[in-house]
Amino acid sequence: MDLVFIRILFVLITAVASYELHPLGLDRWPAAGVGILVGIAVVLFELRLRRISLKRLIGAAIGSILGIAGAYLFSLVIRNSIHEGPTQSFLQLFVMLIMAYVGLVVGAGKGDLLNLAALGGIFGGEKPSKRSHKILDTSVIIDGRIADIAETGFLDGVIVIPQFVLRELQLVADSADSMKRNRGRRGLDILQRIQKIATLQVQIVEDDFPAVREVDLKLIELAKVYESKIVTNDFNLNKVAQLQGVAVLNINELANSLKPIVLPGEIMKVFILKEGKEYNQGVAYLDDGTMVVVDNARKMIGRNIDISVTSVLQTTAGKMIFGKFDERSVSAPARPIEPRPDLRKVVPAPVPAVAVPEVHKPE
Repeated sequence: MDLVFIRILFVLITAVASYELHPLGLDRWPAAGVGILVGIAVVLFELRLRRISLKRLIGAAIGSILGIAGAYLFSLVIRNSIHEGPTQSFLQLFVMLIMAYVGLVVGAGKGDLLNLAALGGIFGGEKPSKRSHKILDTSVIIDGRIADIAETGFLDGVIVIPQFVLRELQLVADSADSMKRNRGRRGLDILQRIQKIATLQVQIVEDDFPAVREVDLKLIELAKVYESKIVTNDFNLNKVAQLQGVAVLNINELANSLKPIVLPGEIMKVFILKEGKEYNQGVAYLDDGTMVVVDNARKMIGRNIDISVTSVLQTTAGKMIFGKFDERSVSAPARPIEPRPDLRKVVPAPVPAVAVPEVHKPE
């Protein structure tokens, strides 16, 4: 309530000051109206600034100062190149506005990368931003499941795509091998799909590490600089990053954790797809791709059967379920029973008449 009173008082003060000073050659009442509009605009700008983090404010301030400094240098060049007049004044003002605007926008965008906690003092109490940076690996982009996860809303924050990852995708898309070319083009399509998600902020960074040749090691170094996580499905990159203290979000581990939990002894219905490696085994697959190995199911290929789960094996590649099929549960098909005729409705057939010869008595 106090802030509302202060804002109203500020608008009234600007109106009274404009009424008394009547700037721009305006009359008193039109000048007061302009003062009210200016005061309202300042209040709206202040309300907008309250939503911005301290990192962005500092970044915007630094960017605008650098932009103005660069505009001053450009104005010196314009002053020495063009004669005094309206054109020179216009160019100087135009360059000043452009450089200040560009510096403000770029500085605000890069402000999230500042680490104010390292400065201590009043900056040490700055709460970390709710947005977390996540760097995408080439393999997870080509895989495509990252777009589905992002569309469901489980992935938030700033998605960072390094320029060297884009170059690697472009090289794969331009490969002479048709298989690699299709994979690279698919990765570029996935990136376009991610950029269209309104809840995500996609940021392409130019940071590179010329001393490091491998892309995986560049990703780790970039994650250390941004203090962010790497999103990947590469098993080797996952292990190397964890050894160097970099957090990793593995898509394969997420998929394995979302698979349904099956306990030994449960009954489940599966479709036997093919023959197993061992004797009298059948192999089935669940909807999520989990392999189910069933004993005594070789003769049931191409049929849906009920099996009893015997054990579950969890590996780094995924989950395997072992089950057993009880052949006694399948009985031979019963022979159809012919309907018995209703004897009450049976009409006896007529007996044919037999001609009896006449017998003549003797006289």
